[in-house]
Amino acid sequence: MALWDRLKESASAMQTQLVAKKNDLKSGAFRDASMAVCALVAAADGSVDPSERRRVAQLIATNEVLQNFPADDLRRRFEENLDKLAADFDFGKVGVMQEIAKAKKKPAEARAVIQIGIVIGGADGDFDKDEQAVVREACYALDLPPHEFDL
Repeated sequence: MALWDRLKESASAMQTQLVAKKNDLKSGAFRDASMAVCALVAAADGSVDPSERRRVAQLIATNEVLQNFPADDLRRRFEENLDKLAADFDFGKVGVMQEIAKAKKKPAEARAVIQIGIVIGGADGDFDKDEQAVVREACYALDLPPHEFDL
């Protein structure tokens, strides 16, 4: 099976798992960590392309699992994290990782945050090495083994 097909299958499977857990994913920590990982994936290459910003914002707005939260609130949190990363990627990343780490106390939420990062990263059909690297770092922030997610 080609890497592209495996990636699509994996992202699709993760989205299915997330939807199954939707009712358990309603905490503020999950919301904050999810928006932080989305921003981190969007800025994984060190820059924030306006088209990528719009694409990820659209994915957030249409993701069934994230519909537990008001769309305006999600967009604001996503944009705030992106702005931190755009202003100074390395320094901003420290704050964004702290947001991600908020979900560490609940393993189901922590795993869901990583799954959202993978779904967002793979949505354009190319979960590139920069995106994989930041999601791997998010695993460490959440005390999860990256190999559990094939990272």
